[in-house]
Amino acid sequence: MGSLHFGDFQLMRGFPEEVVHGGVAAQTALVFEREKPGKSGLTVEPRAAMALKSHSEAERRRRERINAHLSTLRTLIPGTGKMDKAALLTEVISRIKELKTSTTEISQGVNVPADADEVKVEVEASLCCADRPELLMDLKQTLLALRLRTVKAEISTVGGRVKNDIVLTCEGGGAAAATGEYDTECNIFTNNVHQALKSVLERASSQPDFSAGSPLSGKRRRLSPPSFPAASSSP
Repeated sequence: MGSLHFGDFQLMRGFPEEVVHGGVAAQTALVFEREKPGKSGLTVEPRAAMALKSHSEAERRRRERINAHLSTLRTLIPGTGKMDKAALLTEVISRIKELKTSTTEISQGVNVPADADEVKVEVEASLCCADRPELLMDLKQTLLALRLRTVKAEISTVGGRVKNDIVLTCEGGGAAAATGEYDTECNIFTNNVHQALKSVLERASSQPDFSAGSPLSGKRRRLSPPSFPAASSSP
């Protein structure tokens, strides 16, 4: 074994014996260092416990708010007292959709005055004839030439026959409404609609080959004149 020099002995003086024989004291020093208080005066373990407690408290308040809202929904919708959360929310969504549909239907029938002065007349016309490939295009071009706005259009076909139900609107106001000239113009437009659709019907009648095989091809074609909704005339 080698001898220990005097200089080496002086360097190790003052250290515990464990440092010389294996460095166990270094591990003990690390344990004590971890237990020392920090700058805030709190150790690591109490700080983590406080964060966990704060998180738990926030989560508890969140659950209380959700349960309070669910209780309110149960009081608003009858028959949902024993439903779970998922079933309750499904029922609430269904009721909201029903209310939205009802509101839309009610608002369509409400007669609300407009801000601007206007006169609006709806013309309902029905065209029934044999079906042919060019019928819809011919009908579209005819209505565009009248410069009227199409509000609604329904088409039905049975056995080679077609029926077109059309709702048209002529709008105006201002001086024409004040002088009464607009009523005359609307009457002219109504006659124009009838004559225009009659011309479409005549063109459809001139092409009987398209529906020659149809069992209804021998029936007489019919054109319904425009009809107006009931309205009171101003003096």
